Amino acid sequence: MITDEILNSVRRVHFIGIGGSGMYPLVQILHAKGYSISGSDNNETETLEAVRKMGITVYLGQRAENIKDAELIVYTAAIMSDNPELIAAENSGAYVCERAELLGLVTGWYNSAVCVSGTHGKTTTSSMLTQIFMCEGVDLSCVIGGKLPSIGGSGRCGKSDIMVCEACEFEDHFLKLYPDIAVILNVDEDHLEYFENLDNIKKSFREFARKAEKAVVANGDDENTMQSLEGLEKEIITFGFGRGNDYSAAITERKGLCTRFELYVRGVKQGEYEIHVPGDHNVLNALAAIAAARYCMVSYEGIAEGLKTFMGAIRRFEKICEINGVTVVDDYAHHPQEISCTLKAAKALDFKRVWAVFQPFTFSRTRLLLNDFVTALSIADKAVITDIMGSREKNTYGIYTEDLASKIEGAVWFNTSHEAADSQTSQQKDFNFGQVVDYLAENVGEGDLVITLGCGDVYKVAKRLAARLGERRS
Repeated sequence: MITDEILNSVRRVHFIGIGGSGMYPLVQILHAKGYSISGSDNNETETLEAVRKMGITVYLGQRAENIKDAELIVYTAAIMSDNPELIAAENSGAYVCERAELLGLVTGWYNSAVCVSGTHGKTTTSSMLTQIFMCEGVDLSCVIGGKLPSIGGSGRCGKSDIMVCEACEFEDHFLKLYPDIAVILNVDEDHLEYFENLDNIKKSFREFARKAEKAVVANGDDENTMQSLEGLEKEIITFGFGRGNDYSAAITERKGLCTRFELYVRGVKQGEYEIHVPGDHNVLNALAAIAAARYCMVSYEGIAEGLKTFMGAIRRFEKICEINGVTVVDDYAHHPQEISCTLKAAKALDFKRVWAVFQPFTFSRTRLLLNDFVTALSIADKAVITDIMGSREKNTYGIYTEDLASKIEGAVWFNTSHEAADSQTSQQKDFNFGQVVDYLAENVGEGDLVITLGCGDVYKVAKRLAARLGERRS
């Protein structure tokens, strides 16, 4: 485990997987602090190009020699134990840490670190809050789980003492942070391969809230959240639709992607606000951002401008195209509750049919939440399911796409052999995605909305479909 003393004693830092959305903001911050940075990744991306423009050496491909002379090597949880750089790092005598450890120390550098947690909505809320601070003229630092167009990426390094940080509960990573203001959007069952049950999840969120130096901003409508905070001796600021919350909302109009709502602060109407991301869940995200921003003394004018100009983070109901009357949207939703919220928001819009194109992520989540996925995906008019993306896992659960899709009325999937599905090769995935795109291109029609869903690389389906629809038009 690294400490502030260790971090202060090293100057040469190497990042394994430097192009990751969680790594890039840390690279920006450490670079601005004068550290000598290098890094590696396996695929060329826009992020790698941005890193190179900072004067940082980036190696394409991961090899043991890349870590030469590094005093601290940082890796992400996605890096497998047989990674050659990680093996070399552990045998090098240099300090080695997982990204969450470094992020935790960095949050301690700021006097107002707003750490946004919750099973769902972290990236959207962190992005909204960042947009609000930017519109207020605050030169903040931020670490976001997705890309925010207004800052050109997933983070930035500012000169103020304010930081916005997405706080992920995966394997208790958020317990390594040092929040001044801890935001809890909701508490739900996820990552059960680690937590095992909801009670353990609640205990972790309680510990996260306990670490807050100043205040906790919590969803007063969410029973699991409030149970997690029972008896906690902290300043707790609540938000929700219930008028008994410190910050509450009453929706006044829904039109397209725009939702308008009245804001009430401790029961007194403060004004009317608008957001341009659909769904009641995004009104709750906005309330959380408002409450945290007001605690940091942001003006209501800055809040209104930030929310009004926020058009969503990339991969959060991101519009890819509208061609021949077919609209294609991509969304990061990968948990049943997130999928349910996204599809309900989509169904409330004026489309003929809503198509859900879902890539299940990790075998454990698919198996443990199988029936919840069935319920959520059944909200769509049509569901198309890809092969499961195992990510860091092997298929010890014996779960396959057919086990999910066969339980959803009218769902479409493609019969991949179990051996091919387990192989997780790029060639197999590309073939499976091609089958999905072919089917969609032949069957979607004018007035339809197609939403690709998942936290893997299902966005490639959306982009390939957009290209195919463009060819059909020509």
